[in-house]
Amino acid sequence: MTPGLLTLVVTLAGIGHAQPWRDELATWSAATRPLSDLARMTRTIDAATGPYYLLMHGWTAIAGTSPTALRLPSALAMAVAAALTARLGAVLVGRRAGLLAGLLFAVLPVTSRYGQEARPYALATLLAVLATLLLVEALRRPTWRRWAGYAVAVAALGLLHLVALTLLAAHAVVVLLTAAHGPAGVVDPPGQSRAQMPDASRPRRRHLWRSTQPRDRARVEHHGCHDAPQTPTAFHPATRSNAGGTPRVSPHPGSREHGRDAPEAEPQNVTGEAREALAGWLLALVPAVVLVTPLALVARGQRGRQLDWVDPARLPDLAALPGALAQSGVVGGFVLALAALGVARLGRRALLPAAAVLLPVLLMFAAGTMVPLWVTRYLVFTVPFACVLAGAALAAARVTPAPARTPATATPAEATPAEPAPAEATPAGPARTATPAAAGRTAAPTEAEQGPTSPRGRVAAGIAVVVLAGLLGLPDQAALRRTHEWPRSAPVDYAGAAGIIRAGQRPGDAIVYSPRDGWLFPDLGMAYHLGSRLPRDVLVVRDQRQDASLWAVECDDPARCLAGVDRVWLVVTGRRADPLAAVPGAKGDALRAGYTVRQVWPRPGITVALLVR
Repeated sequence: MTPGLLTLVVTLAGIGHAQPWRDELATWSAATRPLSDLARMTRTIDAATGPYYLLMHGWTAIAGTSPTALRLPSALAMAVAAALTARLGAVLVGRRAGLLAGLLFAVLPVTSRYGQEARPYALATLLAVLATLLLVEALRRPTWRRWAGYAVAVAALGLLHLVALTLLAAHAVVVLLTAAHGPAGVVDPPGQSRAQMPDASRPRRRHLWRSTQPRDRARVEHHGCHDAPQTPTAFHPATRSNAGGTPRVSPHPGSREHGRDAPEAEPQNVTGEAREALAGWLLALVPAVVLVTPLALVARGQRGRQLDWVDPARLPDLAALPGALAQSGVVGGFVLALAALGVARLGRRALLPAAAVLLPVLLMFAAGTMVPLWVTRYLVFTVPFACVLAGAALAAARVTPAPARTPATATPAEATPAEPAPAEATPAGPARTATPAAAGRTAAPTEAEQGPTSPRGRVAAGIAVVVLAGLLGLPDQAALRRTHEWPRSAPVDYAGAAGIIRAGQRPGDAIVYSPRDGWLFPDLGMAYHLGSRLPRDVLVVRDQRQDASLWAVECDDPARCLAGVDRVWLVVTGRRADPLAAVPGAKGDALRAGYTVRQVWPRPGITVALLVR
């Protein structure tokens, strides 16, 4: 819960400061259309984002279209994603690692960046972690309810973000390995074999699930009578006398006591459960295939227009991914180093989170070398899994203890930690305890309880590293709250341009945009910020809604359409000293022939000019 609350606090801080950028303007334009127009638009452009637009259509009808309202679903999604990241880390690694993974995710600039953006990436991140967590639970304790939950999560993930389905490659690896070798070392709790799991964690089946490994069998004692019941050694005191005919326990489960063999454990029924796991996973993918395939086919046909601005992927893009994905070069390198340490620490248990990071990246990079697909933000859903690996490394962190000082009046016995030594098993007999003399001393806190290697000490050291990561990312946290454009050195001040027009417009004024067919959407920016006070778009013959796209269609004869208009507000993208000269084609010729520039207002990324006859 703590990582989720921290993430919510961080993402809500300054959530409305940065004005909506071009992608968010597209969300606003699509979400505020009637459902019939929204459906027509997705058949023309942006079909892959259509389900998210539909979700935002309902949300904006309730919450409105302010920047905060548009971004609030993403902030909530990131908060839940942080909580689920902590849960996933606890399940795969341990509670301490899960807590640190969730806290690290909360302070990353990328979490704030996409938690404050009206786009589907935060929701996709939430669903990616949820689907992975449900998969782990289903592989551990397969029931139809768990597989049904996983099926719903995967289908929703594909509908909201097609590229995020590359996560299924990691899921497939884990399912196949579990089917081949069982869950041990893949999805079982850390430090426990299947036989050691508590009853609530075991698969509820008619047969007993027992380990064939000697270390996983419960040792038993045979009492003096051959027919006496056997008692697990866990229920006996740490030391027992041999009086009364009860011998010490043999460390070898297969040894003979009083001429009778200890019971052999039953072999695991791995094959049957492996088949069930594989079949359950394949069946769970059916709803996603049915729902997502039509969407993917439509989106594939729109790829040429949707991603015409994307360049083929190159090796330098892969090298720059950590910094670009984290929204901070230094933080990205920091998290990557921690994740690598986590992989080294976890060994086989790092398989799932490591595959959930590497396989989507490699698949998308390979595809991006052939088709225009390599867009860094499409991989935001992999960040929580990198945080799980980093959390494993942080959980092992420790602080350097200061040398202990013994008071001059203290006796040697007082200066020595007085807690009895822990029980210790020996190859020749049962566990031994500390000597009576040691046990009789007054108990005092030991290093294991409060020192640098104690759970509290490790958590404190891990939190210190998390705080360091947060401090390293502070400049980028501040920058992304000023603008969502990338690079942030090139913002587009739609609100400033709209304010100039609002302050100086008169009845009968018209507005003209250049260019009209690009991805900066100057017309959508003015429409969002001016609303009903937007001057008449004199050149448009079919607006975005009528054209079922994100662009309007202008008249073929601009001079005729401009007839009778005395004042025109010209909005041009980029900073232009002579905005009229920047307008190409017949539209520029008509404006230059009929108007002169009265005043120019350059704003970051955009220029406003007032033209008069």
